[in-house]
Amino acid sequence: MFNLILFGPPGAGKGTQSERLLEKYQLAHISTGDLLRAERAAGTQLGVQANEYIAKGELVPDAVVIGMVRNYILEHTDASGFIFDGFPRTVAQAEALDTMLEEFGAGIDAVLGLEVEEDELVKRLLLRGQSSGRADDQSEETIRNRFQEYMNKTLPLQSYYTEQDKYSGVPGMGEIETIFGDLCSQIDQVRS
Repeated sequence: MFNLILFGPPGAGKGTQSERLLEKYQLAHISTGDLLRAERAAGTQLGVQANEYIAKGELVPDAVVIGMVRNYILEHTDASGFIFDGFPRTVAQAEALDTMLEEFGAGIDAVLGLEVEEDELVKRLLLRGQSSGRADDQSEETIRNRFQEYMNKTLPLQSYYTEQDKYSGVPGMGEIETIFGDLCSQIDQVRS
C-alpha cells in the first residue's frame, strides 16, 4: 500500500493535482473537503456541524474529520493506497492518522507540499468562488482567515513530516503540467 499526502494551503492546487496523480498511480482519493461537502449537501448532522466552522473559515474539529476518514478507509480496504488531499490538517490529526494506518499495517510514504504565495492563493480562490459558488471562496476576508488558520494549525505538519524524512516541497506556481511532473518525480523517487 502506497500512501501519499498532498499538502498545501487552500487554493494551492491539491485537487487539480490529485486528479492527475490518481489516474497515473491508481490510488484511492481521500479529500476531506469532498467528504465534508457531501455531508453538508446531504444535510446530515455532521454536515450541519461542519458548515458552522467552514462558513467562518475555521477548521472542522479533529474528531469529526478523523471519523470520516476512518470510515472511508474501511470502505476501501482493497485499495492499493491513498492520496490524502487536505488531511491531516493538524499534528494531532497526523498522529491519529499514523495510528490508524498502523492498524492496517501501513503508514505514510511521502508528503508533498505545494508551495504558493498568499496573494496568488487569494486570487485563485476568488476566481474559484465566482465559478463554483462556494461561499468560503467569495470573500477575501474569509480566504485570508483560512490562510491564517492554515499557517497556525496546518503548517506545523511540515516540521512533523520533515523529522520523519517524508516531506518534500514542490513549487505550486506555474504551469499545471510542470507542477505535475515535479510531483511525479518526487513520488517515483520514493516508490523506487
